[in-house]
Amino acid sequence: MAPAPVTAWVGLGANLGDAAATVRAAIAALDRLPSTALLQASRLYATPAWGNEDQPPFVNAVAAVRTTLAPASLLAALLALEGDFGRVRDPAVHWGPRRLDLDLLLYGEQQVDLPHLKVPHPYLHERAFVLVPLAEIAADLAIPGHGRVRDAVVRVDACGIAPIG
Repeated sequence: MAPAPVTAWVGLGANLGDAAATVRAAIAALDRLPSTALLQASRLYATPAWGNEDQPPFVNAVAAVRTTLAPASLLAALLALEGDFGRVRDPAVHWGPRRLDLDLLLYGEQQVDLPHLKVPHPYLHERAFVLVPLAEIAADLAIPGHGRVRDAVVRVDACGIAPIG
């Protein structure tokens, strides 16, 4: 018996090279992941650097995928996709510049607490660069333990975040 499909939400970001082209290409690549189909994606957003502010601004978006991959398997596929786009993770550099960053934000209504994966993403409810694009396509979506996206987005400072194009 095949696993039931689940809608998962993925945050995308980049700030090196042609970041907008990279994020667009990564959105398209989500549709080619095993046992996964792209459902929808937000517009791209120009966002100021967060955490480590001494770096170029980011381009961010959020996409919904339908998948039968388990959460850890989906994360592994996302990390492999980052690598395909030239991402090299350096554990010593936190919130640094990157060619592509893919975060598993939500996996259906499930909560996952593994050493290498926390779902919902632990900072989803406080990061405007994810909430603004997520609210564009799923304002009524529930963030387990934090209420609806539309309520979370009004509690964050979205100053400096603007749609591209």
